[in-house]
Amino acid sequence: MAWQIQCTASPPPLPSFPPFTLKSTSSISLPLPLPPTRFSRFRSTHAPSPRPIAASFSAVESTTSTDGLGNSKTPLLEVKGLTAVIAETKQEILKGVDLVVHHGEIHAIMGKNGSGKSTFSKVLVGHPDYEVTGGDVVFKGENLLDMEPEERSLAGLFMSFQSPVEIPGVNNIDFLHMAYNARRKKLGEPELGPLEFYAYIYPKLDLVNMKTDFLNRNVNEGFSGGERKRNEILQLAVLGADLAILDEIDSGLDVDALQDVAKAVNGLLTPTNSVLMITHYRRLLEVIKPTFIHIMENGRIIKTGDSSLAEVLEEKGYTAISAA
Repeated sequence: MAWQIQCTASPPPLPSFPPFTLKSTSSISLPLPLPPTRFSRFRSTHAPSPRPIAASFSAVESTTSTDGLGNSKTPLLEVKGLTAVIAETKQEILKGVDLVVHHGEIHAIMGKNGSGKSTFSKVLVGHPDYEVTGGDVVFKGENLLDMEPEERSLAGLFMSFQSPVEIPGVNNIDFLHMAYNARRKKLGEPELGPLEFYAYIYPKLDLVNMKTDFLNRNVNEGFSGGERKRNEILQLAVLGADLAILDEIDSGLDVDALQDVAKAVNGLLTPTNSVLMITHYRRLLEVIKPTFIHIMENGRIIKTGDSSLAEVLEEKGYTAISAA
């Protein structure tokens, strides 16, 4: 089904649409709900416990804290001693990662190439190339490691990849419509029809500085690097994820595209959702201000601090952090 959309100052009236169907495509790794077979090769060697999640953390120090006003803060994401290997070679990449992300926070992870940053993000979303061998991950009070990848997405976890893949034959609006309705169904909300969904998505195009004709184009097919990154953020805006993992979202962007992406991310932030960014460059941290910066080395987070850490890295390099 082709959606014919004209770019106007306000959503133009649309004709009646036939019931839309989405033809299946080959299995790919995307941060959106897809059939359960998508990551069927993913199996954690860290056997899930049948006990309630609270019990599985009985031996772990609680990270519930206060906000300075006496109000308790429950983590959105809590990672304890996470270890993981490459599924095919069994090479250990993550060697005990600890991280706590509260609602409304922005966390940035920095580190040398090969330190485990991207592996960490992929393990969180259940990428089949990696196996979890130890540790615990709790997301919104539930054991994340017990969930299939599509369940993690429906629960509110989103990942923007460094190199978003193309999906020939599937246009953006059909793809986003399907993904959005899958999340609404998970939340017990009624699905939106084509007209209702168009009215919902139209204002979000301005947020990422995209024209309406992008909705009729196949997902990422023929897109420039900047257009692909904007399209990823449009997906995030549509799905309204609780935790967005942005893996080198600044990679390959010129100054204007970076500003557009940063403006969109900042516009999506609320006191209840959070962002976990992976980057090499201080320039991203100047436009999306992090609450905390974490330095990863050899599969572990070795130092956590504020934005001043990025200044140290720029002036003295990672050697100064490792030696501290």
